[in-house]
Amino acid sequence: MSPRPRRRTTTSDLRERIIAAAWEQIAFEGAPALSLRAIARALCISAPSIYNYFPDRDALVTALIIEAYYTFGTHQLEARDAVPADDLRGRMKSIGLAYRTWALAFPQRYQLIFGTPIPGYAAPIEQIFPTAARSLSALVSVVEALRQAGKLKADNFPQIREDFKVGFEQWKTYGGQVDSLSLSVAMLIWARVHGLVSLEIAGNIPPCGPDGSALYRFELESVEQQFIQP
Repeated sequence: MSPRPRRRTTTSDLRERIIAAAWEQIAFEGAPALSLRAIARALCISAPSIYNYFPDRDALVTALIIEAYYTFGTHQLEARDAVPADDLRGRMKSIGLAYRTWALAFPQRYQLIFGTPIPGYAAPIEQIFPTAARSLSALVSVVEALRQAGKLKADNFPQIREDFKVGFEQWKTYGGQVDSLSLSVAMLIWARVHGLVSLEIAGNIPPCGPDGSALYRFELESVEQQFIQP
């Protein structure tokens, strides 16, 4: 009986295997320890094979960041769209709960995009910005819908500095055309939930309730009361 022919590894297959191996290495050793040669050894391929796809470690890190932002953004958009468009409170809650769920399920991805920077790595903003903007577009769209419906409570909200308005306009190119107030409020809401989730992942906040989510849910309710008209 002749041996079964080996399936050829396609370009996309190998690229995905490299990325999967990189995530596994990050999970065990942390992002700063990411090594192309170590990944090559784990996959039983030569180092030059990786260089065909990622010329250096930074190129691989950038690809991982983009993938993390994309999957996170998709999770947020799916959570938003799982609730009827006219139920803005429900959409806000769904997005908030999904934020924590994704972060706890994929802590390495979460920390790579929102956590401590990797020493020596400078993120190429022009490559990362489109998916980064998309990742928060679900939250921003709900805040904008509240504003348009006259249900957003944001009186006396601080104005953004003139030198930062360019960045806001750039965000709108990829994240959707919204009022700058909506984007500002969304950034504050993100900062609040990000703080709690980051502390929880790091083990620096005591769990509340039977599954540790009570404090987070309390904060989501506080955000709703602060920013949504009754």
